[in-house]
Amino acid sequence: MKPALMLLAATAIFATSACNAEKSGSSSNAVSNAPITPVAPPQGGDWTKVVTQTAEGGFLMGNPNADVKLIEYGSMTCPHCAEFAEKDAPALIDKFVKSGRVSFEYRNFVRDGMDVAMSLVARCGGTERFFPLTDALFKSQKELFDRVQQAPAAQQQELSQTPAGYAQLSGLAQWAAQRGLPSAKSNACLADQAGADKLVQMRSEADANFQIQGTPTFILNGKSQEFENSPLGPQLDTRLREALGS
Repeated sequence: MKPALMLLAATAIFATSACNAEKSGSSSNAVSNAPITPVAPPQGGDWTKVVTQTAEGGFLMGNPNADVKLIEYGSMTCPHCAEFAEKDAPALIDKFVKSGRVSFEYRNFVRDGMDVAMSLVARCGGTERFFPLTDALFKSQKELFDRVQQAPAAQQQELSQTPAGYAQLSGLAQWAAQRGLPSAKSNACLADQAGADKLVQMRSEADANFQIQGTPTFILNGKSQEFENSPLGPQLDTRLREALGS
């Protein structure tokens, strides 16, 4: 096993810790419906279709020069991240990112071997496919988990040493092929040691810079946010409007 992945070697097949960064604290759930003054999008498009990769390794959706910058540190094996992606993120993206006033950057925060495998597949599609594949992976999270856990214990032990092994246990390459990512390409990405090392490096940098306690964790204009219990959407809505001054 390569040194960078040793960070994840001690975890169980799916980590149960470090998921759900919500904390107690004061936060208003009031959501304003006041319109947000937009920034003109690129000709013939809208800001949600503009995706770039950042120097930190994340994927940024929206206006790179937006007034307000929202970053999510998320884990592909975290149920709370999947819940946010399904229930809260679409409305926030439609309301804020589409306006060009807020950018949304997703940075992978890997917790275990399966997380590395899923993240490599999502990133394999590049800027055009990253967000659709990430959303689809969250929707299929339980299905992929079940396939791994239904495998015989000896097979789990044998294959759960590399991203490619997790992909074999879960049928991840076939899953990706059904969504337009050829198996040859996804298999190459799963075998990309530099890509896996980058994911582990991103986690280390996140821990050093923001002391990540759980996922999802949100960074708003450089400051880590704390929230009350779910839902996160109304709380983020309020804070984004406050940051915009509206």
